[in-house]
Amino acid sequence: MLPATFKLCAAISYRHMRNMTGLRKNAVVAIHHELNMLAGPNPSNWVRQVRRSSLLGSRMEEKQGFSEAEMSYVKQGEEALQKSIRILGDQDGWTTEIVNTNGDKVMSKVLPDLGKVFKLEVLLDQCSENLYGELVGNMEKMADWNPNVKEVKILQKIGQETMVTHEVSGPTPGNVVGPRDFVSVRCAKRRGSTCFLAGMSTQHPNMPEQRGIVRAENGPTCIVMRPSADDPNKTKFTWLLSIDLKGWIPKTIINKVLSQTQVDFANHLRQRMTENSLSMEMAPAC
Repeated sequence: MLPATFKLCAAISYRHMRNMTGLRKNAVVAIHHELNMLAGPNPSNWVRQVRRSSLLGSRMEEKQGFSEAEMSYVKQGEEALQKSIRILGDQDGWTTEIVNTNGDKVMSKVLPDLGKVFKLEVLLDQCSENLYGELVGNMEKMADWNPNVKEVKILQKIGQETMVTHEVSGPTPGNVVGPRDFVSVRCAKRRGSTCFLAGMSTQHPNMPEQRGIVRAENGPTCIVMRPSADDPNKTKFTWLLSIDLKGWIPKTIINKVLSQTQVDFANHLRQRMTENSLSMEMAPAC
């Protein structure tokens, strides 16, 4: 069903096809069907919000000016987002890996087509808009505050919601895992009060594999940020992580590194946002 859905989405993005109301209706129906399957019999609030806002298709941006290569990246990003939502929407089968005293939690499950995936759930004392601005608007500055990242570079932007990035990982304690890099397509969306940043590995002509660095693969991955039901100034932050680090590394070590990386990320992000807030308070009035 997924391939057919994306073909319909791609078709209605062309000028001469958008006038075909029957085709456009079929695309919307197909996407709605996918979201129904995603949510299951007891969909969570954020999945219902995704369905109401037609996240994946019925309000797709105008794409008639995109090249064939750009459209390919757009569709890859949409696919990463849809796959991620499907995984996050299934609440069964998750095993707890880490639970911190502050409530931060990392869970995992094994999927037939992906292997082991990880899910971080934390509550952050920041509104979703500020977090989205830091993680998307200031993406290339991530290495300034996250020691697990050495560099993030945007290779190409396609429209307002899609980009291709190159990331280089920082050193791990004891250099347990050597340098890794990733070329990823990312899909960033805001629908209502919920923000999404999804991605998956791709290829880009400007970034072939680098000598001395293992090209790892990721995806689907997705960060979901939505206001807390108890306090709209706080954010329920969920991060789905799926990575193949490549190389000859025992799975027990990989699993420990990945789950701890998620916990560390939450702590570094909290510190970054606190520093941003202090900087704004100390800034002189105009």
